[in-house]
Amino acid sequence: MKVLELISDASAKKEVPVFNIGDTVKVDVNIKEGNRERIQIFEGTVIAMKGSGISSTFTVRRSSYGVGVERVFPLHSPNVKDVKVIRKGKVRRSKLYYLRDRVGKAAKVKEKVN
Repeated sequence: MKVLELISDASAKKEVPVFNIGDTVKVDVNIKEGNRERIQIFEGTVIAMKGSGISSTFTVRRSSYGVGVERVFPLHSPNVKDVKVIRKGKVRRSKLYYLRDRVGKAAKVKEKVN
């Protein structure tokens, strides 16, 4: 059991980005195409966060050319280079799966005002 904990501690990121459900984020993802690598930016709303520790993931949703696109990112993956919070969202749910059924302005999340 201690061996598994050592492996998970070694592969975990030292600084985990701080964001919540409903936030609009830009995720910098490392994409490997053949022998080349490039960074692709995926911007959208965080609709879910799952798991804990090394296996935690978060789901980001955006609408691209009228089609809803969701991607699940492992939080501690070396391919996820950076997560930048664009705007904070005001939500009262832990999972925003209801946004899948909404179109246009109804699919927006209100902005949190401090």
